[in-house]
Amino acid sequence: MLKVEDIHTYYGESYVIQGVSLYLEEKEILTLLGRNGAGKTTTLRSIMGLRPPRQGKVFYRDRDITRMNPYEIVRLGIGMVPEDRRIFTGLTVEENLNIAVQSHRTGRWNMQTVRELFPILEQRHHHRGHQLSGGEQQILAIARALMGNPRLLILDEPCEGLAPLIIKLIAETIVNVSHEGVTILLVEQNVEMTLEIAHRHYVIDQGKIIYTGTNEELAGNQEIREKYLSI
Repeated sequence: MLKVEDIHTYYGESYVIQGVSLYLEEKEILTLLGRNGAGKTTTLRSIMGLRPPRQGKVFYRDRDITRMNPYEIVRLGIGMVPEDRRIFTGLTVEENLNIAVQSHRTGRWNMQTVRELFPILEQRHHHRGHQLSGGEQQILAIARALMGNPRLLILDEPCEGLAPLIIKLIAETIVNVSHEGVTILLVEQNVEMTLEIAHRHYVIDQGKIIYTGTNEELAGNQEIREKYLSI
């Protein structure tokens, strides 16, 4: 579904992503792991057209999207939940969801099915974004991305700063969304959580992919986990 071929991305003269390649199969949960500053978010921004690579290619379902605008990429069927959630704090839950509807895309997700998946949003539908807890804001951000009926959902650090019980809820949510046929690309620092839900993993360090393996392979590789993933 997604193929990243040898991308090189800069911020000014700062060489951040140094030849990253990865692929993602349909209906897979794939994680991109690494410490802060390793290049995870920049890789996602390169995929979404927010920081296009100077070199290399990004393909979505065999279509070259490397030079597309972010809104064009979203219209193709890629949704993203950014690290800082970016919900509209002055709008209600319902307004946040409605604003993400894409009339040209139809599919599984609408106001009713999103509320069924996330009952807390039904209870809070008249609350404004600033009245929600951190966990509720994260759930709203995921639900809002689903309202665009993406085939691929990219999540950037969805568990950051959340309590263990909420992290468990977010993990269950990701699995439930995957079971509905949505492919998941997950950036996360909570390795234990990703080992419970993902199929494969890439580990990035200093802008380069230094390891790739299945869930079982990463779980059994203590050296990689201690060297590159311990906090």
